[in-house]
Amino acid sequence: MLLITVALSGYGAIDLNRSMTARAVAVDAKAAGDGGLYGDVLLGRDSTIIKPVSIPTAALPNHRVIRYSVAAGDTLESIARAYSISLRQITWSNPGLRLPLKVGHSLNLPPEPGVVVLVKNGDSPASLAAAYGVDETTVLGFNHIRAPELVPGLMIVIPVDSLTGPNLSTGLPADPINSGALFCPIQGAKIIQKFGPTSFALEPASAGYLHFHSGVDLLAEYGTPIVAAAGGKVTAAGNADYFGLRVAITDTYGLVEIYAHMSDVTVNVGDSIQQGKKIGLVGSTGLSVGSHLHLQLEVGGVPTDPLPLIGCRES
Repeated sequence: MLLITVALSGYGAIDLNRSMTARAVAVDAKAAGDGGLYGDVLLGRDSTIIKPVSIPTAALPNHRVIRYSVAAGDTLESIARAYSISLRQITWSNPGLRLPLKVGHSLNLPPEPGVVVLVKNGDSPASLAAAYGVDETTVLGFNHIRAPELVPGLMIVIPVDSLTGPNLSTGLPADPINSGALFCPIQGAKIIQKFGPTSFALEPASAGYLHFHSGVDLLAEYGTPIVAAAGGKVTAAGNADYFGLRVAITDTYGLVEIYAHMSDVTVNVGDSIQQGKKIGLVGSTGLSVGSHLHLQLEVGGVPTDPLPLIGCRES
């Protein structure tokens, strides 16, 4: 943006002395003599423009939503790499996403790190800014929106600082410890079994393998406190099949973390949980052969590898 201060002489035009077409500004005699606000220009008594004129020197950047059509062989990871965004930002921008990806399916992608949002009834620049931890002017400016009202059905992009991340519905930052990363639910705990195929006969068949471990196991003594790996909302709490006593948290990016084999649960369904908050205690309930925590990460309803877990030991 180029800022230029020029002087007017009576009814003349403004010569910008640049390699561009001069813009004529008509000023009535009283405005030219007495000064005052004329349109978006502030005139002094001597007819000098005292408010800078902003003139774009380059095209505004394209901040439109990217509509990507899934091709054969695509994965969330490969798409994220291709567009320099994170997997979590893809899931965040596509609520209800299910895996595996289907060829021809359309994904909404932000043009830079952030989230694609479909404006709903009741949404305002202020409410969206609060939800995503940004300034209201960022919501309007990034999307080149001049009016303070947002039209329901409009699809916009909200750039989010990767160092702060989104907020919970309470207004608190969801991930104050490691924004954009999964925090180890038991700091310093050793990972005793990783995600993927295994020879452990108790694991069910999955992904074409006879036995497949759907998460990571953390070794810990009975009764050790468990904290949330990421901030979000508690979407399940109680007993469930081979998980035993478990808690499920849908994080602010739309991913689901399941904490299984617990001995006690200290949260309720619907609670807003910050990263690092205690959610229960280690146990050995369900299909378990000893005290430990099973942590499972689900993307679009399908288990995926939750590593790295910031603060866990992998050896």
